[in-house]
Amino acid sequence: MTAHDATQNVRIVLAARPRGEPTADDFRVEHVPLPVPGEGQVLLRNRYLSLDPYMRGRMNAGRSYAKPVEIGEVMDGGTVSEVIDSRHPDFRTGDMVLAHGGWQTHAVADGRLLKRRLDARAVPLTTALGVYGMPGFTAYVGLHEIGKPQPGETVVVAAASGPVGATVGQIAKLQGARAVGIAGGEAKRAHLRDALGFDVALDHRAPDFADQLRAACPDGIDVYFENVGGAVFDAVVPLLNDFARIPVCGLVAHYNDTTLPPGPDRMPWLMSQILTRHLTVRGFIQHDFIALYPQFLREMGGWLADGKIRYREDVVEGLENAPRALIGLLRGENFGKVVVKL
Repeated sequence: MTAHDATQNVRIVLAARPRGEPTADDFRVEHVPLPVPGEGQVLLRNRYLSLDPYMRGRMNAGRSYAKPVEIGEVMDGGTVSEVIDSRHPDFRTGDMVLAHGGWQTHAVADGRLLKRRLDARAVPLTTALGVYGMPGFTAYVGLHEIGKPQPGETVVVAAASGPVGATVGQIAKLQGARAVGIAGGEAKRAHLRDALGFDVALDHRAPDFADQLRAACPDGIDVYFENVGGAVFDAVVPLLNDFARIPVCGLVAHYNDTTLPPGPDRMPWLMSQILTRHLTVRGFIQHDFIALYPQFLREMGGWLADGKIRYREDVVEGLENAPRALIGLLRGENFGKVVVKL
């Protein structure tokens, strides 16, 4: 750590609310004095920052499942952090923890809220932000509690090369289901098929994508793990079997929308499909099922140790590159879990 780093906190705040796709002007870099921990708190040096699609929603004003980031506030985000000063009896200098430090080099955290120490000897620290953290847990509980795949059923997942989708497909395979992954581009398709073991991998950019999906699901679709929306969802709905389950995790194709899509109102048609096919459609966030977190840590830890779950990370160097990386993530330019090395 340089002398400058030791005396100042570098942070990225929300400078303006985006209209449509975010731009660099919606963020601002600030240099401020280091925060000082109070009694029961720790001072953290953030080592890795997680970038995730939900961050786009936090940039908007209005009602959502979490409070929006206000103008001038530090951008929200999970971090792998090192304790550099502790006023809490359970933490010592040098401890590595999973925190919610945000887009900044340093943060103060309440020691009571730091539930998880990290050990690099077990798995790489960055996995706590991906497959062995919030995205992996999201995949785990979405399948476990909503998707509930049975052996022989067909599970389709969009954004399948991302940290949630990749984990969904692999867990589905471990549970005896067929896994059909949808991603963008030949490299991602090959990764799903050859590295992660999906039964079928499709490119949503293909002009005949809907026909390819139909051919890949001759017995229909029993579980559709929704991360995207848009044209992918349009192709999936006609193939859904009776009593199909749809965990709705994200709608990244629509996060930058400023108006409703053009065309006729298809809501009555969609509701009729939900009714006549007895579909279960449930939106969720991972915290809805936080009671399952210890179970997830045990099972995922075993799968990772045994090589049954694989993962890919897309590491970005430098906090200053976080805005560009988030914009790229929302465009689908990332390949794997996006982590910023601070």
